[in-house]
Amino acid sequence: QVRLVESGGGLVQPGGSLRLSCAASGTIIRFLVMAWYRQAPGKQRELVASITSGGSTNYVDSVKGRFTISRDNAKNTVYLQMNSLKAEDTAVYYCNIPGRDSWGQGTQVTVSS
Repeated sequence: QVRLVESGGGLVQPGGSLRLSCAASGTIIRFLVMAWYRQAPGKQRELVASITSGGSTNYVDSVKGRFTISRDNAKNTVYLQMNSLKAEDTAVYYCNIPGRDSWGQGTQVTVSS
């Protein structure tokens, strides 16, 4: 059974940084596209960033130049480095395999002074 556990969220001031982690078990992510999503209060979940098995990345326009998705296949883990955080980045962040219906608990990111 595939399990993805997100961690690393927290409260940070505008302009600050956080690094999210997504630890996978029950599957080997080496050959999979992996993605980070977020859901802000009252809004639909949106795709933030994705990374292919070969390391190619894509980002939603609002985070380009600020967020970096990466993967460590040896650790079966995906990361999201978030810099220059803004209040509008406040959301619950989830990682997932695109197309997979089941979601984990996510990790809360709050950007506030």
